[in-house]
Amino acid sequence: MFLQRVANRGMRLGTLFERAAARHPANIVVLDHDLDIAPDLGRRATVSEMADLVDDFASRLWAARVRPGDRVVIHKSNGFDIPLLACAAVRIGAVPALLSPKLDGETVAELVLRADRPHLVTDEAKLRDELPSSIFELSQSVLLTSGSHEGATELASLAGVPRVPAVTMPPEHPMLITHTSGTTGTPKLAVHTGHTMQARYRPQVSALAPVVHKREIIAIHVSFVHSRLFTALGISLLRGFPILMLADSDPAHVADVFARMRPGVIEAHPNSYMEWEELADDPRGPLSNVKLFSSTFDALHPRTVHRLLRATRRKGAIFGQLYGQSEVGPAVVRSYGRDRAPDADGRCVGMPFPGMTEVRVVSRNGNPPCPANPGYIEVRSDGRIVTYLGEEERYAQQVAAGGWWRMGDVGYRTKWGCVHLLDREVDLIEGFGSTLAAEDTLLGRMSELAEIVIVPGADGRAVPVVCTRGDEPLDPAAWRAATEGLPPMANPVQWKRDELPQTATTKIKRLELARLLAAGPVTS
Repeated sequence: MFLQRVANRGMRLGTLFERAAARHPANIVVLDHDLDIAPDLGRRATVSEMADLVDDFASRLWAARVRPGDRVVIHKSNGFDIPLLACAAVRIGAVPALLSPKLDGETVAELVLRADRPHLVTDEAKLRDELPSSIFELSQSVLLTSGSHEGATELASLAGVPRVPAVTMPPEHPMLITHTSGTTGTPKLAVHTGHTMQARYRPQVSALAPVVHKREIIAIHVSFVHSRLFTALGISLLRGFPILMLADSDPAHVADVFARMRPGVIEAHPNSYMEWEELADDPRGPLSNVKLFSSTFDALHPRTVHRLLRATRRKGAIFGQLYGQSEVGPAVVRSYGRDRAPDADGRCVGMPFPGMTEVRVVSRNGNPPCPANPGYIEVRSDGRIVTYLGEEERYAQQVAAGGWWRMGDVGYRTKWGCVHLLDREVDLIEGFGSTLAAEDTLLGRMSELAEIVIVPGADGRAVPVVCTRGDEPLDPAAWRAATEGLPPMANPVQWKRDELPQTATTKIKRLELARLLAAGPVTS
């Protein structure tokens, strides 16, 4: 009954904090950083205080002549005020477009151009150090969250303006714009509506409800510009769960925070979980109270899932894995318990949500998809975006007949219907098999590996790029033993983990890494 009720309306980001405050006024949001737009608020605030902050900045945006239907590009230094400003823009009927703080200035300028003279919300540091001067010509106005700059308006100067009422836009109207990961080039601007975001909310709340029955602290470390963050906030706030919002993923920092706060639910990127494997050995038990680990991005390596689940003392603790994409949201789900072996098949990503998502795998060459001949994975979901802003033809080319969306991944389905993800289409190395499966195996066999990425070399051979814990030299004998039985590969190239090119959601940019390898390794 609840899912039917929420399906009949669109997600309402503009009043999310207000509605949550009406239900749970004393609930709290804890931050590990200060907000640029409200440095005096501190790092612990009630949901009511957060709601007032959203209302305040919605009124300031209105005073800066932002109006319903206007696009508002938000590109500032990293912080939780990014989603707060997005909610403020939606509150007055505007459409926020969120650009990662990690994007370079030229890419930001290109995406602002696609947004067709939007208002730009940024800060002095971005304008001074990263953004090109042409950004002023591309923007209708430039608004600053901190600092000052000639030609820009400081939002701080608009403090105390009269509050304005919330504006309700139709649920089929564009509500939010996020960008794709950019692993294969310039990111695309994905347009979400209230309807499509609500369709993403439904499967995620249906996956959480059977597992988490009582009030738990939910720790979230998800890119502040990703659509997943807003569904996670909706689930947490409206159910009255205290939220711990992390901007810093450094394992030592996270261990300190988790040891103090004892979260019961954690939502994070796969690569962040890999970094946090070492928390399992912390004598303070920072993961000991976790009932649910959740990830809505790529499939995690089995070793990571095994280590994290072994670190919690909660009865019935599980790892919930949702496979999806920025364009369609979560498509399939699978959960794992403590009995999952470290060498389990990490390519099985799960089953579709009954009545909410559909998945099929179509042939690439006329032969049935199977492990040796993976096909194209396609998804049908009401959560699919409505277009790529400024690239409508590109969007239309990716939608197949019947509304099926090509995910850009290859794999197959078992006779039971489980979806197996083997590789990205663009990362296939002919004759090698699944690079992701090989990476799973190597990580399971070598505990000293912090990361491994297999990419094609200049000659077409598979090249393993490895990162070790503490950047210790790779043991050649251990490597030879670990690769036994795997397809032939070139000699491993060792890099430091923080030198790997990453997206806003910490995915490794494999094509860029391959290009960098062709120019010579950073560390050998």
